[in-house]
Amino acid sequence: MIDGPYFVLTVLGVLGTGLVAGVFCGFSTFVMRGLAALPPAQGVSAMHAINVTALRPPFMLLFAGSAVLSAVIAVVTFVLWPDEGTAELLIGSGLYLFGVFGLTMVANVPRNEALDRLEPGTPEAAAYWPTYVREWTLWNHVRTVASAAAALAYVLALT
Repeated sequence: MIDGPYFVLTVLGVLGTGLVAGVFCGFSTFVMRGLAALPPAQGVSAMHAINVTALRPPFMLLFAGSAVLSAVIAVVTFVLWPDEGTAELLIGSGLYLFGVFGLTMVANVPRNEALDRLEPGTPEAAAYWPTYVREWTLWNHVRTVASAAAALAYVLALT
């Protein structure tokens, strides 16, 4: 069984990736649906505000901190190559680093930036809004599953 500081790192990995999965799950299951039900100008305005708020320390520490922690777990696993949990630790780290953090950078952030360039009440914003909601939410579903799977992999490494 994993023990000592390595155990603490893995437990923190479970907590971080699990909490991120919960945030993403909330967005996928009700936040984006609620925003999509609003008139486009209101939905775009609300998403602008959410995107600004998401970049503040509380969420960014959790989101980016979990990426750093996943990278540390992967490096420590490669260096120490423990007798137990190696595959699970590397899978968990890969899922978070690529399926959550990397995917955010290549799929969700570009859509957020495109939306942020649009003024809420314009015809361009109204035309882009349904596409944004559909595509952003699709990729968010993937991030939700990847983060939850990373948490599960870390839990399995502890058993």
